[in-house]
Amino acid sequence: MAIRTILTMDDPALGKKCRPVTEFDGKLADLLDDMKETLAVANGVGLAGPQIGILRRVAIVLDAKDNAIELVNPEILEQSGEQTGLEGCLSVPGRYGTVTRPDHVKVRAQDRHGNFFEVEGEAVTARCFCHEIEHLDGHIFVEHVIGPLYTTEELDQIMSEGEG
Repeated sequence: MAIRTILTMDDPALGKKCRPVTEFDGKLADLLDDMKETLAVANGVGLAGPQIGILRRVAIVLDAKDNAIELVNPEILEQSGEQTGLEGCLSVPGRYGTVTRPDHVKVRAQDRHGNFFEVEGEAVTARCFCHEIEHLDGHIFVEHVIGPLYTTEELDQIMSEGEG
């Protein structure tokens, strides 16, 4: 396994639509393993192929119990409810913004062997499914931000003021 470099939002690869995965082989398995390792080292909750320069429809999402869900050729089947909250991205380091997303999402995808499955998520997991699948279509969360983007320092200050 290898740690991959995470591209930042000025990289044109992040604005490109990804191609479907058609070969379910050792190369795909290695890619998914590298993505999980990269995600763990980066301390994130999701990572999509284009974020590491791979323009294929692959993503990793951590669920509420920190289990890694491998999504190959994912598509959102259902979404309901609404949540508004802070969101960040490994490709937009140190910046956070308020985004509205569905509160419940059902996704259909394939696993590393090509088998189809469905998975559902709520709250942060639903947010992450939407965020990562949007990466596969060439979009970044900043396109949905309501209001300003905050730096880590500004966010820390807002949070500390909220506690006082």
